[in-house]
Amino acid sequence: MLEVVVEETMNCAPDDFLEFVLDVHRYAEVDDKIGAIDWARREGDRTDFRFRPVLPGIPGPAPKMVMRVQRAGDTIEMSMTPLPHNRFIRHLVSFGATFEAAPVDGGTLVRSVTSMNVTPVARWPMEAILRRTLPDNIRAELDRAAVYLDRQTARKQRLS
Repeated sequence: MLEVVVEETMNCAPDDFLEFVLDVHRYAEVDDKIGAIDWARREGDRTDFRFRPVLPGIPGPAPKMVMRVQRAGDTIEMSMTPLPHNRFIRHLVSFGATFEAAPVDGGTLVRSVTSMNVTPVARWPMEAILRRTLPDNIRAELDRAAVYLDRQTARKQRLS
């Protein structure tokens, strides 16, 4: 099991960050693990989308994956959608992530927890690479999100 925890302060309100994550097309601009998105469906506080994941350090195309992004209060939970989706990839890996957004002086403290469990058939090559590459990749993702949201906040302030 691989778990990566990263915290970053964002210059925005908690709701702005959570809405940003729910809009997977916008969030893909800062998360390079989200490859080409085939489709996305949003219903209220839930978004399902199909895409081709790009794992840092893992060569070649990955099988397509269908993910669910669900908001629950001040938390976003990301997981693979239930069967019949993801039949093949479930044989390789399980994945889950959460984003918690809490108001602090100067914006929002975002806590990201990403968990991956690589099945024995793929563990030897994948897990060693992901242990080396995933923590820095997620830190960079949140850094890019902070810059993106900082620009959005500044733009809103100029327009009001």
